[in-house]
Formats: sequence, C-alpha cells, structure tokens
Amino acid sequence: MRDAITGLIGRYDQLGRYLDRDAVDRMNGYYSQASARLAVVELINREAAEIVREAAQRLWLADPELILPGGNAYTTRRLSACLRDMDYFLRYASYALVADDVTMLNERVLNGLDDTYKSLGVPTGPTVRSIALLADVVCEKASETGIDGGDLWIRQPFDHLCRGLAANDVRAR
Repeated sequence: MRDAITGLIGRYDQLGRYLDRDAVDRMNGYYSQASARLAVVELINREAAEIVREAAQRLWLADPELILPGGNAYTTRRLSACLRDMDYFLRYASYALVADDVTMLNERVLNGLDDTYKSLGVPTGPTVRSIALLADVVCEKASETGIDGGDLWIRQPFDHLCRGLAANDVRAR
C-alpha cells in the first residue's frame, strides 16, 4: 500500500529527477497535516460503530423504503450486510486518510466491486448515499473534537469512493 510520499518519490524516480520545489511543498503539506489526519483516524477507530449507526439512521430516515419489505436492506441478513459494507467503506477511507492517497481505494475497494454488486443485485445509489453520510458524520465529529479545517481533506476518500461507485451505476434487478 502506498502513501502520498512514496507515490511522489516513485514518480520522480521514474522520471530520473531530483525532488523540486513542488515536491518539497507537497511533502511539507503532508507532514504538516499528519497529526490532524491521525487524530481523525483515531476518532474513526474509537467511534466506528457509532459513525456507522448514525449514518445508517440518516439513510433510513431519508430512504425508509430500503428497510421495508422489498427494500434492499429488508431482512436481518441484508441489513447486517449493509452495515458491514458501511463499516468496510469507513475502514478503507481511514486508510486513505492516513496515506493521503485516494488511489489506493481503486485497488483495495473499487476494482471488482462492480461485478460483486451486480451479481448480488445491490443498488449503487443507496450505497453512494451511505458513504456520503459517513463523511458527514466523520466531519461533524471531527469538528466537535476541535479538528477544524479538515472538512475538505476528510471528505476526499469518501468522495472518491462515491465517484467510483456512481461511475459503475450498478442497479438492483
């Protein structure tokens, strides 16, 4: 798994170039945000179950038909799978937050998910909404704990997941 620094160094190595001012500025930005990124990941680790629960509650309030008979989260088994997937997306978003590299989500999460969701008949729309709601809850909790100015970079991995899933546009059968 790579991070922003190893990716940056790898690009310069492939070009056979020394690190220039842009590269050094990028590294300075990465290291200056490191403690805030770690604080958010610690928050996610500590409150993952609560974050998933709150995001799910918001999803069910906005889309109650998902948990009604015929809905994709109807039955205990399907509801459990939905919550499991939300936790999965949250965990991988936390990895990307530490790494400051959303491209790792392509290999670890998005590649192959299209086929899996198609075969299971999982609609992408509610999944994308649940990921966006996870981002909302994490940003709110980060703000409550005094981690300010992080809304944009906290949302990056969640937004990347949403774009990747929306591009696949998997629909329920």
